Amino acid sequence: MARRCELTGKAVQVGHLVSHSNIKTKTRFLPNLVAVSLISDALGRTVRLRVAAATLRSVEHRGGLDAFLIKAKDEDLSAKTRALKREIGKKLAASAAETPAAA
Repeated sequence: MARRCELTGKAVQVGHLVSHSNIKTKTRFLPNLVAVSLISDALGRTVRLRVAAATLRSVEHRGGLDAFLIKAKDEDLSAKTRALKREIGKKLAASAAETPAAA
């Protein structure tokens, strides 16, 4: 299982720990990944994802999982979330087509 956020693509970073005497020790900085169940309003079901804790704040800020995925770039998303984004897009397009616009 890759250490990568499924929604934002945040992954492991590599850097140095620098001591007082300026000795550099290579280290890995891991993202704070948590397994969560997010609710999709369009699909009417929950989705289990492994995302970074900071991503949860971004999802809430954008107005939920559906709004986050619609605005997200496909390059950042995992294969699972790209399929979910397509499914939500189809569902929203179908609901918009069957509901006539109020003029």
